[in-house]
Amino acid sequence: MKKSELRARQAPLKEKYKTNPEEGEYTLHVEGKLGEDIACFVPTDAGEAEAGLHPATGGDGSQACSGDMLLEALVACAGVTLKSVATAMEIEIGEGTVRAEGVLDFRGTLAVSKEAPVGFKSITLNFELNTAASGKRIEKLIELTERYCVIYQTLKNSPELNTSVTIQ
Repeated sequence: MKKSELRARQAPLKEKYKTNPEEGEYTLHVEGKLGEDIACFVPTDAGEAEAGLHPATGGDGSQACSGDMLLEALVACAGVTLKSVATAMEIEIGEGTVRAEGVLDFRGTLAVSKEAPVGFKSITLNFELNTAASGKRIEKLIELTERYCVIYQTLKNSPELNTSVTIQ
């Protein structure tokens, strides 16, 4: 996609959101179904994913790990955002790879240690890009990718999180 095509697609949306800010707010929904044993079935655009325990918590590795799915969401969002920003900046990128690596201490989620955190201790996002763009332009590209990547910003600035339960 060229810069002009991207602008043409986004211009009416930007105008709509400027004129009616409430139109820019969407609520995304995902509903999982609890499965047999320890599993949750989650619909994705690529088909249903069966999530289960990571091998480090007693799983056999045959099911998707929610931690991996979080990193996959980060990689997907960062990759799409980077390509969008590169298009807007007219930076040509040939092949490229986006990689996320997260460090977990499973002692926390298994209640082995109250001092061990439950969740990722750190996440590193890495881009390998085939481009002739200058170092300064790449710095700006990454800065804007971080700024506009929904998953990156959600992880960096935790949103308000609520829980509810309905008994049937």
